[in-house]
Amino acid sequence: MPAAKHNSIPTAPGSPPPTEKSGAPIDKRLAGLSLAALGVVFGDIATSPIYAIRECFHGEYGIAVTQANVMGILSLMFWSLILIVGFKYLTFVFRADNHGEGGVIALTALIRGPQGADDTRERAPVIGLGLFAACLLFGDGMITPSISVLSAVEGIGIATPIFDPYVIPCTIAILIGLFVIQRHGTARVGGLFGPVILTWLCFLAVTGAAQVVRAPQVLAAVAPWYAVKFLFLNQVQGFVVLGAVFLVVTGTEALYADMGHFGTRPIRLTWFFLVLPALLLNYFGQGALLMSHPELSAHPFYAMVPSWAMIPTVVLTALATIIASQAVISGAFSLTRQAIQQGYLPRLEISHTSPTQSGQIYIAPINWMLMVCTVALVAGFQSSSKLAAAYGVAVTSTMIITSILFFVVARKRWHWTLVGALSLSSLFLLVDVPFFLANLSKILHGAWFPIFIGAIFFLVMQTWAKGRRILAEQLRRIMPPVHQYIVDIISHPPHKVEGDAVFLSGTRNAVPVALAKNVQHNHVTHNRTILLHFKEEDVPWVPNREKVQTENLGGGFHRITARYGFMEDPTLKNVLSLAREQGLELKPETTSFFIGRENLVLADKPAMARWRAVLFIFLSRNAANPTSFFNLPPDRVIEVGVRLLV
Repeated sequence: MPAAKHNSIPTAPGSPPPTEKSGAPIDKRLAGLSLAALGVVFGDIATSPIYAIRECFHGEYGIAVTQANVMGILSLMFWSLILIVGFKYLTFVFRADNHGEGGVIALTALIRGPQGADDTRERAPVIGLGLFAACLLFGDGMITPSISVLSAVEGIGIATPIFDPYVIPCTIAILIGLFVIQRHGTARVGGLFGPVILTWLCFLAVTGAAQVVRAPQVLAAVAPWYAVKFLFLNQVQGFVVLGAVFLVVTGTEALYADMGHFGTRPIRLTWFFLVLPALLLNYFGQGALLMSHPELSAHPFYAMVPSWAMIPTVVLTALATIIASQAVISGAFSLTRQAIQQGYLPRLEISHTSPTQSGQIYIAPINWMLMVCTVALVAGFQSSSKLAAAYGVAVTSTMIITSILFFVVARKRWHWTLVGALSLSSLFLLVDVPFFLANLSKILHGAWFPIFIGAIFFLVMQTWAKGRRILAEQLRRIMPPVHQYIVDIISHPPHKVEGDAVFLSGTRNAVPVALAKNVQHNHVTHNRTILLHFKEEDVPWVPNREKVQTENLGGGFHRITARYGFMEDPTLKNVLSLAREQGLELKPETTSFFIGRENLVLADKPAMARWRAVLFIFLSRNAANPTSFFNLPPDRVIEVGVRLLV
């Protein structure tokens, strides 16, 4: 599940989202946050009961439905939820927050530390590992809507077999509709997410409990002995079935990624007191059903439902899976914005779909790419069971990487002893690695797809970051330092013209190309010349009091350094408002804004592989215009071109 989904809590521009620590009536606030967390955080993991048990006994590697096997599978599922979700993530990984934000991008930024630090190169492999984990979430995010919605719609075929031929078309229609409405935002229906998932969890608990009451002996599966015995008796086949057991914890990364929206307390309370009991009751209920009716292994989830309630169940299931899919899509948008802010992707048009909720964003290229891939997955795999065979490798890889990053944070940031950090991380890996190895058997059954998507995104991000470093180095060589340039201007002053001019600067201490070219060709400077530099920080939010720094450089030159975090959008309006408070007042309607337009040309001997240089030029030419990205007034913008070799 992609790191962070921003569709929850109202925020003020330039301020971090509130957590449970900010002062309001704590009980009412905690209840509201917990209900909101249900719809955003737990959608993915809460819909796993639809297919997880089925895949253990009826999937690609299904095992025989015997009492011993049912008890063993249930024991494995119980301890997977306890050890991975409860122990690893909620107890320890949640402590690794970056100023309140969680997720693999935030964790990587925590390790990255201040840019330019002495040990940045030493941390580069670990940072690359974290970046690859984030890329894997794109692939995983394509499978989640496909398998969730398809598994729900398949219930129609069970309720009325006459609709079997329409399962795939209906699934594709729902997915297309889901992606089409993204540009309109989910603010109007977002308030229903929590109540719907609450209803869904109550449904899971009730249907599961009804079966457990009939066979209470199934509760003995909480003893770990049944899991050990299952693996010992079934050996290779039992180990392979771990790939299906793992489906119960897919979506765990979402808990960590959304920590910043709701705070740790609402997520922990909601998990332990509501979500976990409901999931366990349903899993154990399906197990109890199979022990008395092994022939129902094809769809034990729907088999627990009375025939008269099948249609309402299918409708509720479809709503729950759509909400889970919405959370994944929003997470992909959020992940993309974070990658852009940290310089790993070119600028893309980001639309805000809500006037009050800063996290509700829409990125068209990502939306349509996700739609095409999810529809292709449904059309290609044709069943949720086959899609489940492609599910797991990317998620287990991300979990292993999270364990490694946690070790680095514990050692470098928290200064744990080597023994302490290594012991705990090894315990995490002791659980993660077997699941990863079991899921490797799915590679030839479609699990290559999310790995392939992740690798493509990783390649694109690394190429973009390297290309920008090459261009920055070129500009540093050809452009003089700011202070030296100002001394030269004062010594040989060009003609002054009325008004203010703002020059966007990619490097704080280097002269913007647009300024140098303008003086060179037009031989003029404005009464006030402002160098505006947006600086990305490895924190999610920069407080308004620290966001803007203004400097008077002399000779009519001023510099504004605007700092923003990877969860924020750099907007001109906010920067000018904060600069005004420091005595530098600028009116956008009377100010000219100069930006440099890079004309990239392939060099005879590119600084990187030729195909990567071509890819970088393609990405650069298709990046969003700085005018729209920084919300500059379009009728006040002047572009100045510069030719650079790649």
